[in-house]
Amino acid sequence: MTDEVLTPSSPGEDCLPQVTPASTGLGQEVAATLAGTLKALAEPLRLRMLSAIAADPRGESCVCDLAELADVSQPTVSHHLKVLRTVGLLDSERRGTWVWYRVAPGKSAAVAALLEGFAPAVVAPSVEPETTAAAELEGMAVHIERLAADLSDATPQLPQETVTNIVRDSYTALARSAKITRFLVPLTERFARQRLADITRDRATAPPQVLFVCVANAGRSQLAAALTRSLSGGRVIARSAGSTPATGVHPHVRDLIAEIDPEAAGAAFPKPLTDDAIRAADVVVTMGCGDACPVVPGVRYEDWAVGDPALASPEGLAAIRDEIAARVSRLLTTLTTE
Repeated sequence: MTDEVLTPSSPGEDCLPQVTPASTGLGQEVAATLAGTLKALAEPLRLRMLSAIAADPRGESCVCDLAELADVSQPTVSHHLKVLRTVGLLDSERRGTWVWYRVAPGKSAAVAALLEGFAPAVVAPSVEPETTAAAELEGMAVHIERLAADLSDATPQLPQETVTNIVRDSYTALARSAKITRFLVPLTERFARQRLADITRDRATAPPQVLFVCVANAGRSQLAAALTRSLSGGRVIARSAGSTPATGVHPHVRDLIAEIDPEAAGAAFPKPLTDDAIRAADVVVTMGCGDACPVVPGVRYEDWAVGDPALASPEGLAAIRDEIAARVSRLLTTLTTE
């Protein structure tokens, strides 16, 4: 038996060459620039500094403040900040003996995407889904239709078709980010009830309502809503939502909410942002979600630059809680005055 020698087939015989379009993926120059930026970010203290600067309510941070993040020398702090400035993420300005740093113009969205979207997704615990929502959709159809019928009976002022559409849409929206789907029906009921309450809200007689919006609805917006309910004694309705909801509330934030309101901690879950929630709110507070929140005439907007609890140390978590509580207290004062 002789050995068989295999030779590559020429084009047009047994196979065709696989051609990858030159436009697919990143170009060489873009990839090199991006790699340089990612290399600059590949250091924990630099990331913490960038996060602190981006979350500083003053819009900038003094190098003296950043030196408190770690037990390192002043030259080390300056070196790390220089690296971030070299790749174009930061701008600096000397005032007297101190240098102040801020996120460079045009880079706010990129920094927000890194800190608000990518970082929480990486550090979140991995949960293996029991099954996909699409696979269970058919089996849950009976439960969803029954829920739609029950909520339609409870909301006679709305057409049955409207209620049914809201229930179905609520289920679909929550299923997009669900990892474990066995809780989808009760979560759909709570979410749909909120949406129906928002649609039927009478501004003339209803108590003030505040909507807190962040990216994942897993940290600061949930915490702000819990503090609002607690500090107002239930006299102000507080909602929260996310432009890209996470699969669950961050464990550390859930613990904080449990201290504020034990019942609320068990009921908290990430919800997608809806136009109905915005229209129903007297005040919409954005917390790091950029331009994801549409502007509705007649609704008051505030933007709170506060740190992300999901990425904070225990001390930082307490500081974020206290800062949000102070902001909520001021907000409640204005709502009472109005």
